Amino acid sequence: MDHGENPVSIELQEPAEPVPQLLKLISSNEVAGFDSIMEGETPVFPNPTNSSQPNGHQRKLSISISMPSSPTGATSAGTKNVLFVQDNAKGFKNGVPESCVGSKAKPKGVKFLSQPMPKGSVFGEGANMNQNPNVKKFKDKRFDSFKTWSGKLERQLTNLRGRQQESESEDDSVRPSENEALPVDRYFDALEGPELETLRASEEIVLPDDKTWPFLLRYPISSFGICLGVSSQAIMWKTLATATSTKFLHISLTVNLILWWISVALVAIVASIYLTKVILYFEAVRREYYHPIRVNFFFAPWISLLFLAIGVPPSVASSLPVALWYVLMTPFLCLELKIYGQWMSGGQRRLSKVANPSNHLSVVGNFVGALLGASMGLKEGPVFFFAVGLAHYTVLFVTLYQRLPTNETLPKELHPVFFLFVAAPSVASMAWANIQGSFDYGSRIAYFIALFLYFSLAVRINFFRGFKFSLAWWAYTFPMTGAAIATMRYSSAVTNVVTQTLSVILSVVATLTVTALLVTTILHAFVQRDLFPNDIAIAISDRKPKSHRRWFNLNRHGSSEHNADIDTFLKFANGDAKDIEAALKISSAETK
Repeated sequence: MDHGENPVSIELQEPAEPVPQLLKLISSNEVAGFDSIMEGETPVFPNPTNSSQPNGHQRKLSISISMPSSPTGATSAGTKNVLFVQDNAKGFKNGVPESCVGSKAKPKGVKFLSQPMPKGSVFGEGANMNQNPNVKKFKDKRFDSFKTWSGKLERQLTNLRGRQQESESEDDSVRPSENEALPVDRYFDALEGPELETLRASEEIVLPDDKTWPFLLRYPISSFGICLGVSSQAIMWKTLATATSTKFLHISLTVNLILWWISVALVAIVASIYLTKVILYFEAVRREYYHPIRVNFFFAPWISLLFLAIGVPPSVASSLPVALWYVLMTPFLCLELKIYGQWMSGGQRRLSKVANPSNHLSVVGNFVGALLGASMGLKEGPVFFFAVGLAHYTVLFVTLYQRLPTNETLPKELHPVFFLFVAAPSVASMAWANIQGSFDYGSRIAYFIALFLYFSLAVRINFFRGFKFSLAWWAYTFPMTGAAIATMRYSSAVTNVVTQTLSVILSVVATLTVTALLVTTILHAFVQRDLFPNDIAIAISDRKPKSHRRWFNLNRHGSSEHNADIDTFLKFANGDAKDIEAALKISSAETK
């Protein structure tokens, strides 16, 4: 064939087996208007290196690869890869490789085996990306088990998007039951300590323990203790300004007004945050409610509202509607029917099992409600709640004084809650004075009990120092303020220098304590940011851990000495550490 004619494309020989042809050698001039410049046309992009080069200059080899338009078309049989070369290009002659020219043998067909692209490799639909441990680290769904909207609704939306659901075997291990709450046995089996806040060594939690949880999951119901301390201060300064025995101090009601508005703002902030937790993490709130100790703190929000009603400044409202008392006392009645019934009926939630100074919160609300109702002019309602509170306070007082040998002592971090012993008799003395109309002997008996408990705890200085700050410290404030207010009421009935001095001293101590705790709380919350650690008590698993066969193996393969030591250890396992040590020494001595 003459060189002047149009170049002819030579195809590579097809192999014997039917394999799709992937590469094809053709001339660039064979396809009209493709990668070529016709005579008489001005190139749009002239040669940047040498513009004076003739039109027949050689070009570099270019490779054009046909790619599928979508991942689904990656395995299309009609897709072929084509190699384009220009006429007289280096290494080619008339479109034929020079290595093939002069050779009698025909060029061998080259076999190319294409690998199909996995479906979804581009968009992440088909490939299981969760197999990568690094991806799992950044895609942690363990918090979803506590989210309100992460259950069936989210899975249905996932199905509507057409995405395949992941295997639920992994989620089932961390997702709590959506219909049933944790039984009380799990709290006692998985947690230890008098407040059931410490996780046992053999237990695991359903939330990651190597990272800080979301703020709402770390925000406990006990945060309302701050509201109790500040709002009780508003009542105290109102009493200082209006009581006859403290008129010589000339306290203005402006202090009461400022503290009351601060208390209103604080209660609104704390309640809003916890209400957000109820909406977004309802499972966490439900676990707190079924916690045998935490349930007592559900009285705190309503007690705070009662304090705001009692301490309302005269400039804001001279009198409150009676209907407000019934609205505020309805939650108390509902909670008490549940908790007091459990104390009496027995089971794991019986009082001898869950007795703790925090239980005073479930009792003191009766006296605060009676105090507010009597100040409004009500009679039967306040007497009813006073009687209920008095009966259960007597039982609780005796139970806490005579703790069973199986009950653990409070650790240092929880020593401030002992001041809750002072709260109930202090408020009870004022409530009975409002019911009777005077600070008579009944009120004085309750006040003297509170005063004795106050001083019996105050003289034990070493008992309340040397431990880390926590929200439990706010247990100081409300009882100390209540004792100061009761002292002012008693001083109004028995006015002398001693009672007046005592009123001033207790008021100053309560004010300094609340101020110091408020500043410390702000520093720990916003500066050090360690006020709300991970709340382990709500993250326990709903399944018991697998039993280990350590003792079984020792008994099976161990000697008789080991068996005797094990039996002795199990016999005295519920005793103190010294008893166990002594028992082990006895057993070792017997074997000699």
